Formats: sequence, C-alpha cells, structure tokens
Amino acid sequence: MQATPQCLRPRPWCPWPLSAYSPAPGVRSAEVRLSRSRSNAPAGSGAARPGPERAASLREGGAGRARPLPAVARCRAAAESMRDYEEVTAFLGEWGLFQRLIFFLLSASIIPNGFNGMSVVFLAGTPEHRCRVPGAANLSSAWRNHSIPLLLRDGREVPDSCHRYRLAAVANFSALGLEPGRDVDLGQLEQESCLDGWEFSQDVFQSTIVTEWNLVCEDDWRTPLTASLFFVGVLCGSFVSGQLSDRFGRKRILFATMAVQTGFSFLQIFSINWEMFTVLFVIVGMGQISNYVVAFILGAEILGKSVRIVFSTLGVCTFFALGYMLLPLFAYFIRDWRMLLLALTLPGVLCVPLWWFIPESPRWLISQKRFKEAEEIIQKAAKMNNVAAPAVIFDPVELQELDSLKQPKVFILDLFKTWNVAKITIMSLLLWMLTSVGYFALSLNVPNLHGDAYLNCFLSALIEVPAYVMAWLLLRKLPRRYIIAGVLCFGGGVLLLIQLVPLDYSYLSIGLVMLGKFGVTSAFSMLYVFTAELYPTLVRNMAVGIASMASRVGSIIAPYFVYLGSYNRLLPYIVMGSLTVLIGIVTLFFPESFGVTLPETLEQMQKVKCNCIFRFRSGKKPKDSMKKEENPKVLITTF
Repeated sequence: MQATPQCLRPRPWCPWPLSAYSPAPGVRSAEVRLSRSRSNAPAGSGAARPGPERAASLREGGAGRARPLPAVARCRAAAESMRDYEEVTAFLGEWGLFQRLIFFLLSASIIPNGFNGMSVVFLAGTPEHRCRVPGAANLSSAWRNHSIPLLLRDGREVPDSCHRYRLAAVANFSALGLEPGRDVDLGQLEQESCLDGWEFSQDVFQSTIVTEWNLVCEDDWRTPLTASLFFVGVLCGSFVSGQLSDRFGRKRILFATMAVQTGFSFLQIFSINWEMFTVLFVIVGMGQISNYVVAFILGAEILGKSVRIVFSTLGVCTFFALGYMLLPLFAYFIRDWRMLLLALTLPGVLCVPLWWFIPESPRWLISQKRFKEAEEIIQKAAKMNNVAAPAVIFDPVELQELDSLKQPKVFILDLFKTWNVAKITIMSLLLWMLTSVGYFALSLNVPNLHGDAYLNCFLSALIEVPAYVMAWLLLRKLPRRYIIAGVLCFGGGVLLLIQLVPLDYSYLSIGLVMLGKFGVTSAFSMLYVFTAELYPTLVRNMAVGIASMASRVGSIIAPYFVYLGSYNRLLPYIVMGSLTVLIGIVTLFFPESFGVTLPETLEQMQKVKCNCIFRFRSGKKPKDSMKKEENPKVLITTF
C-alpha cells in the first residue's frame, strides 16, 4: 500500500493550550505567515512546507541562514498547523448523552464532600454546660440551685460554665440551714473548677466529641484545633492530589481518594480518644480535597469547552452545596455523633458502582502514549451519542513528533520576578486567604447563631446556590475587580451592621449573616477566574495553585475567628467584616482583566492600579494590542 503523503495526513494533536503559542501582540511572526501560506497551498505542494526550525531565516530575509528557534517559538509554529484535542473530538458534540452522564455522575460524586467538609459543625458542637454537683454532696434544694456562680453575658445572667462555689463550704452552709443570698453573700464565696465534671444540655446535641471527651474550659482549645487540623489535611491533600493523578491516572486516584474519605470516616466512629479522632480527621481531609480536585480535573478534560464552565460552577459547586444542605437534615434526626458519622459515611459506598460508568481521561491516556485506550473511550462515547466516529482518531506517528517541543521551565520565584508582578502576587495571596477566612468562619459559626442550629446550617448552605449563580452571571458581563470588590464590601458591610441590631431582633441578625455569607461566597467563586486572567500562560497554573494554598491557610485559621465568640458574641463579625471590607478595597488596586488579551509573558502583565482606582474603566485596550478572548475555563470553587 502506498504511504499517505505527509501533506494529507491528519494534523497531530498538541498537548499544550494554543494560547501558550500565540504570538505577542503586534508581532507578525514569520512562522505564523509561513503556516498560513501552508494552509493556502495546494495539497501536493511540498515546497511550501519548510519546518519551523527554518522559519527564522525568513525573519532575516534570507533563505539559507536557518537558526534554531526557541522552544516557545517552535511550539507556536507547530500549533498553527495542529489540531488540539477538542478539534479532533469535535464530532462527539458538546452535550450528548455521554457528556450528560459524565456531568451528572462526577457532580454527584461531590455530594459526600459537602458532608465531610462541614460535618465538624455538628460532630464538634459545644452544647450549654455547667459544673456537675454530685448527688452525694447532700445539699438542700436551695443551695443546689445556687451552687453555680452567675455571669453577665450578652446582657443576661447565665450560669458559669467552668466554675462552681467551693463544694465543702456550700455543704457546710447547707448543713447549718443558712439560705443563699439572704444569710450568705454569694459574691464573697470562694470558687473552684469543675472537679466532678460537667452536665451538658441535650436540647440541641445528644452527644458530640466535646461531651464525649470534655473538650471545654481548660481544654476548649481542642475544639477549634479539631477543625483546623482537618483543613491541614486539606492543605496536604491539595499538594499531592494533582501529582498522584498525573502519575497514576484521574480515574484511579478519584476512586482511591473516595475510598480514603469513606474508609477513614468509618474508622473515626471507633475513636477511643480525641487524639485518635483528630489524626483520622486529618486523613479524611486529605481524601476530601483530593477527591474534589480530581473529579474537577477529570470533568474538565472530558467535557467540551462550552460545558466546562457550567460544570465548574453550576455542577461541582452546586452539588457540593447540595451535600452541605443535606448535612443538617441528617444531623437533625441523628443527634449522637457516632451514629451521625456512620450515616454520613454510607453515601460514599454508593459511589462504588460509578467505577463502571466513569471512564479514564482520554487526554491523560494520550499523555501516557496509550492511544488505543483513548480511542476506545472516544469510540464508546460516539456510540453513546449516536454519531459516527473516524476509523482512526489519533495518529501515534505524528503525535510522537511533538516530543521535541518543550516548554520553558518556570519556578515559583518567577511570581516575584519584578516589583509589579510581586505586588500582584502578594495582593492575590491576601485576597485568597482573607476571603477564605470569611467563608469558613461564617460556615463554622452557624451553631452560635440565635435560633435553631440545624435550620441556620441549612440556610447557610442554601444561600450558596444563588451566590454561585450570581457569580457566573456577573463574570460573563462585568469587569472583574469591580464586581469582586463590590460583593466583598457588601458582604463585609452587612457583617459590621450586626453589632447595631438589638438582641431582640435575632432573626434580623441571622438575615445579615446570610447576606454576608452570600457576598463572601460569590467573591470566593470568582477568584479562580480572576487570578487565571491576570497571569501569563507559563506561570498561570502555578499562580492559581499558590493562591489556592493561601486559601487553605485561611481555612486553617478560620476556626479561631469563631473561637472569639466565646469572649464576645459580636467580636467574630466585627473582625471578619472589617477584614472583608479591607480586602475588598485592596481588590480595586488590581489591574482589570475583563476583555483584555491574556498575557503571554511576565512583561506583558498589566500594572497595579495606584491612581484613580475609583474611576470606572471597561478594561479595553487599543485594537492593535488586544483581542477578545474567552474566559479561562477554570475551576470556580470554595475549596
């Protein structure tokens, strides 16, 4: 059989985004002109197809002085004559049965993340408590009722949670027949700690890890530490999940992390002390974020570009919120923490059958040179969508020609290469960290609100759905820094108003908290898009990853903002509101990215706005230096 001419072979798939190879604004490179002349040349014209290495000679005006091009230039030249993965698989369509199945199954796999991500709200809830007075103390009913000192808290007197009057003195007064308050001045009595333990109210929780291991008073620091260590596990998991999925495959790591999350949650039920529970909780956090990240990566690589942004917002985020909404429903009917944890673990087992319906990422298989397996998946998808697929989808011979095309290496220090880039990076880290603090502190603080803790938790989860929808709508039409600054200042501002609400208007306070959660959640969901648009292609993933790490740090310290409420009910809202408004104002100093060409080099990054930050600008640039681009299809998520 006669070999297919080179000019008639299918163009190979390029493993890197085409935006990485686009020429700099205003530069009409020789290799671009060359590729266009090739595309217009006759099919059999081989003379019009010199390789990209020789294209540099045209730049000098000569035909004989060929110089090797740098890696980026070679990739640009190659990209002009290549089809990317989405072009190769365009025959599948965007929203066939295969895509719908992947969309909903991967989104459904996120529901258990909503359980585990916020379960500490009920597992480590602290009910009202007071020192236990043993029945053997032989006290009169009057002295038993007055054995606990009263404290003034939030304008009302409440029993002291950590002290009682010295039991020996109280028993002596009771034996002498003296009456408290009339014969004995209670303010002059000596106090002691809760030597016989505590009595916990069961109005809200039947049992939690706090009541199980007495994590109150001098040990109350362990409660916020429990939540913080869970987020330490999230931080560690975010480090390794991407590397593991790159090494072993998306599908394997997705289900392995599901097993870790479910298995170690089950082991927590048998915890014999707080230390064992916390260590297992760290591992659950590692599995939780790894499952979340890998599910997104797998969906983003399988779904088409028009569906990917919807998957990232209304798919992944909304199903996480759905799991979050189901959490208080389980907790309301199951008040014992061990049985609640069992109920939250069982849905993870239901994800096991998904192994036979969710395929491996064809993009990852291609990167591993497993072309046959990738083609089999695409062929099955075509059959499911009832469309005809080409006999040969990927050409391994031409794919191997890309092995010599390498991207330049970048390092984390490149994010601080110049003073302008360093300022953008530092502001991005602060923006991510403080927004994360506001989101998680408001989520973890719902049991401390007035009213029913279960209803408040449900409302806190429910408000996230319109927040995600609002973020998606705003990102489509409006400048980034103005909408992010606007929702942050709105969220922080309503939190500051809580201190002005009288105690009798508790429902108004709850409404303001939910509006604050709406603003912070909406801003949090926009940060991935905004950060990805600010940085050039070569460091974009690194920049988003480092900023995401800053958000993990914010989630680790968030429980201690909630802990401030033990000193003053309004203090968490004052601190969170002030920091949220502050970072909203700082956001106005960022350069605008809406409608602006994505930068290709660090030198092309826009300058920090130091003057006239309150003047509305559309972000448009001269026509010779910009062009409209689609927004990066990146993850919009709270984790």
